[in-house]
Formats: sequence, C-alpha cells, structure tokens
Amino acid sequence: MSTKPILVIGGGPAGLEATRGIADLGYHAILVDKSDVLGGNPISAHYAALTPDMRSAEDAIGEMISDITDNPLVDIRLNTSVVGSEGDAPNFKVTLKNGSSEEIVDVGSVIVSTGFQHFDPGKETQMYGYYEHDDVITLVDAEKMLKEDNFVVPSTGKKPEQICFIQCVGSRDRQIGNQWCSKVCCGIASKQAIEVRDILPETRVFIFYIDMRMYGFWEDEIYWKAQEEKNVNYIRGIVTEITKRGDKLLVKGEDTTMGRPMEIPMDMVVLSVGMEPSEGTTQMADTFKIPLESHGFIETTGGALNTVQTKVQGIFVAGAAAGPADLEDSISMGGAAVMKACAFLRKSELQSA
Repeated sequence: MSTKPILVIGGGPAGLEATRGIADLGYHAILVDKSDVLGGNPISAHYAALTPDMRSAEDAIGEMISDITDNPLVDIRLNTSVVGSEGDAPNFKVTLKNGSSEEIVDVGSVIVSTGFQHFDPGKETQMYGYYEHDDVITLVDAEKMLKEDNFVVPSTGKKPEQICFIQCVGSRDRQIGNQWCSKVCCGIASKQAIEVRDILPETRVFIFYIDMRMYGFWEDEIYWKAQEEKNVNYIRGIVTEITKRGDKLLVKGEDTTMGRPMEIPMDMVVLSVGMEPSEGTTQMADTFKIPLESHGFIETTGGALNTVQTKVQGIFVAGAAAGPADLEDSISMGGAAVMKACAFLRKSELQSA
C-alpha cells in the first residue's frame, strides 16, 4: 500500500465522495478547500433541497462530511489553497498556503474537484436588469429564500402573486461565448417552481424556455409533476427585455409557439443562471499544467469513455471542473477518479518494487 497520500482539491460533493472513497480503499487523502467549511456550492450557496429528490441539501451534504471528518486516513485542510507544484506523478511536491504560512506536501496523485461558478447575469448587457431591479433575482437567490422559508418580493417583503423563471441565462449563448447547455438549470427551475407552489399555492408560476432539457428520471420526477400536479405554466419563448411599470416588472419578448409578441407583468423574475469554469479550476489547470478544453473546463483524455483522466499523468478530475454536471454526475465522477488514482499509485508501486 502506498505511503503517499492522494491530494483532493475542492470539498464539494465530488471532492467529498472522492475523499471518502480513497479512505475506504485504505489510502491516505489530503482534502484541501479554500473555504472555511466543506460542502461546496450546496452549502456556500445555501441550497434548500437537492434536485430531483427534494432532500435537504444541508442534511445530505452533512452526511457526506461526517463520513470523512473523523477518519484517521483523511487530513482536512480548510482555508487552504494550492499555490504551486513541482515534480511528476507519483512524486508531486505541492505547496499549500494557509494564511501567511506555506507547506510543501509530497503526494502521489491529485484529484481536481474545484466545481463551477454561477454565471453573472450582468454579463448579458443588463437585458434582464439584474443589477437594476431588486425583484429580478437568480436561481441562487431563490434557493436561499426557499431554504429560509421566506419567498417574498424583495422590494416589498410581500408574497408574490405572479412570478416567472427565465431559462438559459448564460448558457447556450454564442454572443457571450457560453456555447454550452449547463444541464441542471431546467431541472432546478422546475424544482423551485414546485417548492414555490407548495408554500404559496395562490402564486402563479411561469417558466419561459427555449427547450426544456430534462435528463433521465428528471422528466417524470420534476417536469410532469410541476405541470400536472402544481399547475406550473411552461411557455416556449424568448425574453428580450425586462422593464419596470409601476410596482410590477414587465417581461417583454416573443411567444415562439404562437409566433406573437408578449408583455406580461410579474412581481418577481428568477434568472436560471448556468455554470461557468470556476476560478479554482482555471488556477489548478495553470498550476499543474493541465490542458483546458475549448469551453474553459479541464480536458479529459477519453471523451465519454474516460471522463476523469486528464492529460497530465497522475492527475484526475471530478465533477463540474470538467464541465456542466449534476449531483449524480459529480458523485459518479468522484468514485471513478478514486479508482483511477488508486490504480495509478498501485501500478507505480509495482513498477518500482
């Protein structure tokens, strides 16, 4: 068994799963996260419930954290960043920085699980007025409100009578350079629409979409439930502008099914913002000289046949650091990265024996 640990960078769902798997196989893991808490976006962005099973995000991620917290094979480093690396696998010398102090650790392999960042809707030349109108919010803002069980119009504190979600904000947009589908936004918007209708049954909810993209069981578990049980209104359309009229937001655009313009007053607008490569992903690619694919995420070697191995020997990737991923993708990739990393170390030992 290798005496050198495997370094896991990023303590979100993929990183937590990878760390647990490493320890389960009897290897040592060093888990590094620049935050002061583990959990990644589900914790830092105050997710209310997971998609699609509606389970409490705090409870689910909390269980994953508990699985590794007191494990003697796991060394957790919070408020810590990777700032340098020398050597090649299985003999990496990685520099970790915590505050003003630095430490060099010897590791045999690396798993990058640095996640994603949410798209800033201000990049859309303010056509949606996110920084102009208080009552235009994002999925992230809405998720926090749902977690606090306080879904109200921000400018008034009153319960909304009518709200809408706008899909593909920062995704599938060649003009701004984000030429990818972020995969989870349709499902999360539909999940939130269900939650809104549960706590505010008198509120009318609309979802404006280009195409609704539901993967696997999400179609049945979320999409049809939202329509048939919760009476969420799905409208195929393109929103071109959001303005203010009195105390209402005026959503302007085109109903592409009917082929006619639309102007609909709303109390709140929720922008379904997509995924972009995180700052940490870009930094780790630079630190370890890992190539990025054309969209700015970490490139893997085998396409659909090898989703976790990078082009740098001994370095693997898990979760949304490699591209848009839902929770199931992230957990699966975390497990696959563990298998690859441990197998790499085992082979290295046999070759050097």
